[in-house]
Amino acid sequence: MATAVGHLSRRYLVSALFTCSPLRRLLSTEAAPAAVAPPSSSAVLPSTDDRVKWDYRGQRRIIPLGQWVPKIAVDAYVAPNVVLAGQVTVCDGASVWSGSVLRGDLNKITVGFCSNVQERCVLHAAWSSPTGLPAETFIERYVTIGAYSLLRSCTIEPECIIGQHSILMEGSLVETNSILEAGSVLPPGRRIPTGELWSGNPARFVRKLTDDEIKEIPQLADAVNDLMQSHFSEFLPYSTVYLEVEKLKKSFGIPI
Repeated sequence: MATAVGHLSRRYLVSALFTCSPLRRLLSTEAAPAAVAPPSSSAVLPSTDDRVKWDYRGQRRIIPLGQWVPKIAVDAYVAPNVVLAGQVTVCDGASVWSGSVLRGDLNKITVGFCSNVQERCVLHAAWSSPTGLPAETFIERYVTIGAYSLLRSCTIEPECIIGQHSILMEGSLVETNSILEAGSVLPPGRRIPTGELWSGNPARFVRKLTDDEIKEIPQLADAVNDLMQSHFSEFLPYSTVYLEVEKLKKSFGIPI
């Protein structure tokens, strides 16, 4: 195995470290021919143009589509494994958490000030809404979208809570200071009036919210924003894989 590695140029080894993981797969691939016939010193290595170059990330976080490029505010938090595609805007203080997909290929998607889209949510939009209402997906300020929710061409006004595993269909509207309970489905064109709690599949009126419950809605968004700061300070755009790569370089005597 040491003989096979010795025949690799340092430049070729660095390229191989980026294109294969874990390292033992590389070594086994390179060492197998050596057991039969060691490579000659005149062997021609692949040219630089033929090598596939990968960065440290496992996926693309921002995907431009045509003339549309996702926009992320400077102080917004978007987790490394989130996918933003096309006409997507993440405003100041907003956060999009791990595994979420915001697909703005057909229409706009906006996450407003201090709003949060929690883990594994899917947001997308249609060309047009059958109800005649706006087809874009618009989330205004201080809105909390629970994990695993699906939003399509809907509008959520300021200071609302959408419970986990909820579905909001085309043209649906959630007015200010309202709550949709977890696991609910809001059909196309359905409206939740201001200050009400809705639940069920399809979602139905449950009761009016109390003043204390209404006050807690923006407080929840603020709490998520505070939590976001600790994640934001630890954020590494290219993950921590580089630590392993540097360790491997050091073990082979390759300058870092």
